[in-house]
Amino acid sequence: MDPPSASLVAGQEYPRSYAELRAWFDQDWKCLDYLDWLRWPDGPACPGCGSTRGWRLTDARWLCAACKRKVSATAGTIFDKTRTPLTVWFAVGWLLVNSKTGVSATQVRREMELGSIQTAWAMLHRYRTVMVRPGRDRLRGDVEVDESFLGGPEPGVPGRGALGKVLFAGAVEVEERGFGRARLGVIPDASAASLAAFLEANVEPGSCVVTDGWSAYPAATRNRYTHKGTSVAASGLQAHEVLPAVHRVFSLVKRWLMGTMQGSVSPEHVQAYFDEWVFRFNRRHSRSRGLLFYRLMRQAVGGDPVTYRDLRRAGRRRPAPPPARGARQLPPSLDVGRPELPWRA
Repeated sequence: MDPPSASLVAGQEYPRSYAELRAWFDQDWKCLDYLDWLRWPDGPACPGCGSTRGWRLTDARWLCAACKRKVSATAGTIFDKTRTPLTVWFAVGWLLVNSKTGVSATQVRREMELGSIQTAWAMLHRYRTVMVRPGRDRLRGDVEVDESFLGGPEPGVPGRGALGKVLFAGAVEVEERGFGRARLGVIPDASAASLAAFLEANVEPGSCVVTDGWSAYPAATRNRYTHKGTSVAASGLQAHEVLPAVHRVFSLVKRWLMGTMQGSVSPEHVQAYFDEWVFRFNRRHSRSRGLLFYRLMRQAVGGDPVTYRDLRRAGRRRPAPPPARGARQLPPSLDVGRPELPWRA
């Protein structure tokens, strides 16, 4: 369980700005120590035997006193066996959660001078795997729910039965002043079973679910939610007038995918992009931008390792990007020591 925001001290437990981030984490060993502190705030615990007795080695790893296992702060996390310097990981993590529109793999590769687009793409996807906090609170109160599509015009059946597109559902809390948190999820179809599964995962039972007149919603909400449905055709209104909050969210996320991502999103990875967007959207009123970075890193050290091969297997319908030209080199670190003043040379 993450500590409450009020108990965290800005400028001590997390950086307050990007300038402070670069000042704190200008060397890779400092990044490693921060991950060590996040992962084991009360001292290291061996992932093998669970012992809390051990001592630090000269290479910053811990040696378990019981089973003699050597453990690094990055082992078993999304940083496991990474060849990319942690200074780069930290800078990319800050940009990912603090840029209003996020960052694309192309932008990360260019700004961090990475050797290939694959490295940048995999870094971002590893972060996305931890952007959904286990056991997060579900939406509550009045919640608008609807479905939409990603994808251009396709021949065949229109509407909810269309082929060749990604169907997804959205849910948004409706408040007196605007709207609150949101959830987005890819669904296989618009049946009562699929919608019920989406609601169960994202909306607290007992909430009031506000929808259009789609026939599957009464069955999907029965015995768990109060349902308020309005037929768009019978009301004489447009869909965005009947459900303004959820349609605003649909508009924002589609604009983001077509803008920052240039529409280059594999259908198999759409949910990962939704998780990233929802992470930022639900924290848009955060009192500190550095707190978002802290939350991301806290969840990153608690996440499981994921390899590039695993990520590619999830999106195998799309051909793999071409390999980098020439000899493969390690990405450059942002740790440049204490450089002289080149403009004075």
